[in-house]
Amino acid sequence: MKVTIIGAGAMARGIGSRLIAGDHKVTLHARNIEKAGLLAAELQERSVHNRAIEVRLVGAPVEDSVVVLAVPYDAVREVIEDEYGDKLAGKILIDPTNPIDFEMMELVTPPGRSGAEEIVELLPFEASVVKAFNTTLAGTLIEGKVDGKPLDVFIAGNDARAKVVVTELVTDGDMRPFDVGPLSRAHALEAFQLVHIKLQDQLKATWMSAIKILP
Repeated sequence: MKVTIIGAGAMARGIGSRLIAGDHKVTLHARNIEKAGLLAAELQERSVHNRAIEVRLVGAPVEDSVVVLAVPYDAVREVIEDEYGDKLAGKILIDPTNPIDFEMMELVTPPGRSGAEEIVELLPFEASVVKAFNTTLAGTLIEGKVDGKPLDVFIAGNDARAKVVVTELVTDGDMRPFDVGPLSRAHALEAFQLVHIKLQDQLKATWMSAIKILP
């Protein structure tokens, strides 16, 4: 599968690592081409078949059907409205963001409302937003496992076909997918990750912990 990742930061590195592990083709879109180039070289080294990683400037045409919004939540509006517009029309948009005020350590969305649902309202066109990877920390995605166990990835969305595609990407990356229901459940996932982040000091896991469902 061909996937475009918007961003070249920690989550782009983490999610890109899992996509490469699943032998998918990745294109990076970034403002800092030099930084993206370094990440592309790193991902290519990990590629199963040494796949070349394309790098393009943010706002470039998007040829792939799946797009990962690997940018901070407060940058999403600018990316969608100012950089891409209808270039994302008809795409599957994977939203791994968390709408958190990191100074107050609280969600910035209204009660019962998710950042993923607000992204849908930003879109002036048809696209399928799927919440995924927001509960997985970047470092754990690079490793692919925590304590020898595969990462659990929780998936929420209203488009069944889009969720099947994301589930395939997760499975191919040696992770365990869980379909948690409609996009409205994204609020619970974002709140879940807020608690996970708040616990980092207590866990003393150097940001290498994971939310895991055990039988």
